[in-house]
Amino acid sequence: MTHAPIVIAAGGTGGHFFPAEALGAELLERGYPVILMTDARNGRASQGVFARSPRYVLNSSGVAGKKPIDKLKGIGRLLWSSLGARQVMARHQPAAVVGFGGYPSIPPLLGSRLNLGRKPALIIHEGNAILGQANALLARFGDAIATSYPRVARLPVGKHVVQTGMPVRPAIEALAETPYKAPETYSDAPINLLIWGGSLGAQIFSSVVPQALCNLPRHIRLRLQVTQQVHEDMVPVISGIYQQVGIKATVTPFIDDVATELDKAHLVIGRAGGSSVAELAMVGRPSILVPLPIAASDEQSVNAQAMERVGGGWMVRQRDFSSDALCKHLLHLIDHPEELAHAAEGARALQQRHAAKKLADLVETTIKA
Repeated sequence: MTHAPIVIAAGGTGGHFFPAEALGAELLERGYPVILMTDARNGRASQGVFARSPRYVLNSSGVAGKKPIDKLKGIGRLLWSSLGARQVMARHQPAAVVGFGGYPSIPPLLGSRLNLGRKPALIIHEGNAILGQANALLARFGDAIATSYPRVARLPVGKHVVQTGMPVRPAIEALAETPYKAPETYSDAPINLLIWGGSLGAQIFSSVVPQALCNLPRHIRLRLQVTQQVHEDMVPVISGIYQQVGIKATVTPFIDDVATELDKAHLVIGRAGGSSVAELAMVGRPSILVPLPIAASDEQSVNAQAMERVGGGWMVRQRDFSSDALCKHLLHLIDHPEELAHAAEGARALQQRHAAKKLADLVETTIKA
């Protein structure tokens, strides 16, 4: 039986693209052709799951918090791209369109509703604990909404909502039962730190984290093994800082093997996007989460609070994220490894396995309905 294709709409940042890849792999395995619609930030669309699938780059931008003239320009780009998406729909006649949130998902999903012929099923995936602004706009048109959390704020009344969890990459889900071993207090064994800051690296981590680690006592610095994601321009600067104080570090603009880094990490420091929190929960790793302060719906704070409620980590507002405070926090955790072990166990409370399979099941049942 030949299936009609399924359009997957996801922005180019890892938080949207990685779960899209996981769903794409599951759908391809079930015999569904997939079509990717993304934005210009996506440098990995031609690799991996979507390498042999049709791919379309649409021009889109956010409008929240912008000046009136920039907001009008952004709305114009979204509408123009929606018309382009409509042409793609007419050409491929997809059975469904699945959007992973963010403004890049608006043109494909809105374009599917501008089609004058048979309209595909429309499924929205919300990866955060509060419905994002783009998804809030699109939810009124959707046939089904998939969520990552058991409770999601701002969901529309009367819509078909299914908790599927956040799809994570297979290599990360394979670590779901990997035990966590906290670093020993009195030992020369390595202390592994993973610092990620979104798929493009966050400036705040490049400024605060190196200074905090440099302020640690020498005997602790010599135990550190750091993997840190930074902007490409900052790689030689941050690498040089760590080298001067004897810290072993891998500094990179993109972490290719996230599964390996999570597996060995004693502590993760980073943002609180839905995909990041899901990966931390899947592997069971303690974290210090610094929510992105400019998120339109402050969804990262809600995600971080969910992790903090189950004891899986510590939320720190960006205004309070200083090198002195982080240094003191790290010293406390190294002296009290039992708190790290407790947080690792707590993080697993948010673990949801087989999310890609559950989301693919929802796609199939929505198409049939």
